[in-house]
Amino acid sequence: MDRRHLIAAGLAGLALGPDMARAGPEYAPSTNANGSAQTYSEDEITHKASDFFGVAAETAGAAVERAFKDNGRPTGYVAGEEGSAAFVFGLRYGKGLLYMKDKPTEKVYWRGPSIGFDAGGNGSRVFVLCYNLQNPDEIYRRFPGVDGSAYFIGGLGVNYQRADGVTLAPMRAGVGFRLGANVGYLAYSRKSSIIPL
Repeated sequence: MDRRHLIAAGLAGLALGPDMARAGPEYAPSTNANGSAQTYSEDEITHKASDFFGVAAETAGAAVERAFKDNGRPTGYVAGEEGSAAFVFGLRYGKGLLYMKDKPTEKVYWRGPSIGFDAGGNGSRVFVLCYNLQNPDEIYRRFPGVDGSAYFIGGLGVNYQRADGVTLAPMRAGVGFRLGANVGYLAYSRKSSIIPL
């Protein structure tokens, strides 16, 4: 191959960007043929979650691997914090930032009631994987879910919430003590509110 072809090939590689030069399925283009939202790879989410929680990638990787096995590749994620308390009837409030590829970051607030065999309280860092979320507006609604969890110092739990084809998978690293199982919903909104319904 002569020098002109080598230079042309090198310029083409630079134009495609460094991610396209890497090998492996985790760097494959994430735009679907039908124009739906771009997705995140398991490696991307594992590193973002481990950085957010401040834990080793292996620790976050176990929860991320399970969520990917159940739901595939997410189209977005929310990184935030929340507080909750319960004695049979519970309340949960949180706030965070919604990230989607090629879309601006948005503030998200959530709140909701629960009822069940549940007692205690906790403060949590929350990393929510968003599946089939095609645009940010689709998160602003109520998501019912069943949450069975045991929070201890440094505990990590995952549950699923679903509404109209969108699935949210919150991963929580909590400080405090909360034990039990409950049923309820979380309402996601653009503005904070103290009214839990």
